[in-house]
Amino acid sequence: MSDLPRNAVTRSAKLAALPLGFAGRTALGLGKRIGGKSAEIVAQEIQDRTAAQIFKILGELKGGAMKLGQALSIFEAALPSEIAGPYRATLTKLQDAAPPLPAATVHRVLAEELGDDWRENFLSFDDRPAAAASIGQVHRAVWHDGREVAVKIQYPGAGKALISDFNQLARLGKLFGALLPGLDVKAVLAELKDRVVEELDYFLEAEAQHAFAVGFKDDPDFRVPDVIAANEHVLVTEWIDGTPLSKVITDGSQEERDRAGLLLTRFLFSSPARVGMLHADPHPGNFRMLPDGRLGVLDFGAVNRLPEGYPPVFGRLVRLFNQGDIDTVVEGLRAEGFIRPHIEIDVEALRAFLAPYVEPTQVEEFSFSREWLQAQAASATDLRPTNVVRHLNLPATYVLIHRVHAAGVGVLCQLGTTARFRDEVLAWVPGFADDDNQKPTPAS
Repeated sequence: MSDLPRNAVTRSAKLAALPLGFAGRTALGLGKRIGGKSAEIVAQEIQDRTAAQIFKILGELKGGAMKLGQALSIFEAALPSEIAGPYRATLTKLQDAAPPLPAATVHRVLAEELGDDWRENFLSFDDRPAAAASIGQVHRAVWHDGREVAVKIQYPGAGKALISDFNQLARLGKLFGALLPGLDVKAVLAELKDRVVEELDYFLEAEAQHAFAVGFKDDPDFRVPDVIAANEHVLVTEWIDGTPLSKVITDGSQEERDRAGLLLTRFLFSSPARVGMLHADPHPGNFRMLPDGRLGVLDFGAVNRLPEGYPPVFGRLVRLFNQGDIDTVVEGLRAEGFIRPHIEIDVEALRAFLAPYVEPTQVEEFSFSREWLQAQAASATDLRPTNVVRHLNLPATYVLIHRVHAAGVGVLCQLGTTARFRDEVLAWVPGFADDDNQKPTPAS
């Protein structure tokens, strides 16, 4: 494969090929049905081929479209099984795999970024990528001092491509504005674009990863590989081996999936208190279960900086909801901007909408499942005028937190984890305990 496609016309054509390709295969399927094939077989063939094309095109584009594919791979758990089935395996590939750059291009990038003598930094360098994702790919190597390292290389032109793809996707903003009159679409898109641009700077990623590595150093539950070297487009970190979370989802025992889900929850809830940051890209490709039982965490390009820790308002409003004080919850949501001043809300409809989301905090032990998520997704995506979700806003300052919550729940449902999630909320989310001043302490 050549360098990342940079020409806007070329990239638009590839994106446009998705619906056009599906239409073409549908027409082909009609011909086969006339020829005697059953509708079920034809439909399966169409979906299988469409899934394969989605993976190929989104993988080749690598920028914002690739990130969209990774997001879809998480939220497939929310789709009805008859729709998600043909896409599940294909989209899951996007969590930690993409068509790689050829070795010659990798060498050229390293020479441009590190100098013609770049090989002197390494005792060995594997030209085959160990992983390829949205804006870069990772190679395994041995640093000059003998340490095994991961070398993350940004694709040539990834910055322009990512912004171009984002701008194309952002054109859907007017559509969302019409469907969701309570949402300040412009502010949400501006925040997302700022965070997307941050992901292109490997210096920022190195700073965040090092902070996490220090914050979780010698932790019994987690391992964050530390940073060894970095510039804007190349990042060298410690190497860790382990079982990808995507593999645990498909092949893990119930015990393994329960532990993985619990550790994922603990990591996401505890990191604002321990590091002042939240890992903002919790898809399965960024996590490994290590042989010693710890959860290894990778890829800190997307983080939410929370120097004051996790916002107490979430814990407080969930506690008040569980206590039945919906009126104060509505006041709190208005104060934080989740309900804009000109929007009127049906309080009982809001209560019914929120109830399933806070359910995991009401019981000692909760089981996440695809079926549970599908029910929540059906409610959230019902855009009839009477649906309360159409009137809710997502304040820009909470965009990444919402992304983490939604994606994290998606992964938990893929894992089918059963665990004591309420304990983690009590331990790490300020405001949830009756005493708002209680300091977070680790769960036992």
